[in-house]
Amino acid sequence: MLVVSSAAAASGSKSTAIVLLLVAMLSFQAGASVAKHLFATIGAPATTALRLTLSALVIVVLQQPWRTLPSRQAWPVILVYGIALGTMNFVFYMALRTVPLGIAVALEFMGPLAVSLAASRHRSDVLWVALAAVGVLLLLPVTPLGSTVDPVGVLFALAAGACWATYIVFGKRAGQAHGTAASAWGMLTAALVVAPVGFSLGDSGALAPRSLALGFVVAVLSSAFPYTLEMVALRRLTTRAFGTLMSLDPALAALAGWALLREQLTITQWLAVISITMASIGIMRSEQRQD
Repeated sequence: MLVVSSAAAASGSKSTAIVLLLVAMLSFQAGASVAKHLFATIGAPATTALRLTLSALVIVVLQQPWRTLPSRQAWPVILVYGIALGTMNFVFYMALRTVPLGIAVALEFMGPLAVSLAASRHRSDVLWVALAAVGVLLLLPVTPLGSTVDPVGVLFALAAGACWATYIVFGKRAGQAHGTAASAWGMLTAALVVAPVGFSLGDSGALAPRSLALGFVVAVLSSAFPYTLEMVALRRLTTRAFGTLMSLDPALAALAGWALLREQLTITQWLAVISITMASIGIMRSEQRQD
């Protein structure tokens, strides 16, 4: 009876973790949708600045990072991590101005996919790479099928992917160098780097009460809330399960864009998003089989 009860408890804990992770991903996409509505008022740069600044303030209040100052050796890694985080948010929001949410996330996802591929030693992963390449080619404005996607927006989304890859690599190193407080210092760095640029390029109404309120919603939905849920889920799921579920992000983003922003993707674009999602799932699972 005890064995059955323990198994049931473990199963329930895992199911709860899966739900929490899905809610976290949906929260992030909802935050991006609110941010896209805010673009029309203050512009993408100022929206990015608001999100990072308010997120940093929330983290400062909750974590009080000044209690654990980074060492001289840890600072360079944390600075690169924070700059990558800030730049990633900036160029991703720039992409969202002209590219549907699902397509932007799918293109951005090439960053973590590339990091996973670099760690892979399986020949079979060539098939997943080919599938991802097909998905990207269907989205790029270099073929008649991808001609409807704004090329500048595509470049911004791919740049966000490159920043995401850098964020993953240096985020791990920052965590090893300074523990959990590294994330707070990284967010502070991101805000300090991006906020001056974002506010200077944005509309003067960025600090109006309505803009501040929406910016706070974006900060909570896109940072504080999903990151908290992800940390809870990660403690209850294997790395393999966590990575596989996170690979659903492009597909969930496309659904969120359709439901919240009325963004209509063509059949070809849906196939491209699904191809990148499946490729990411395949490579993530392959990567974890090595561990």
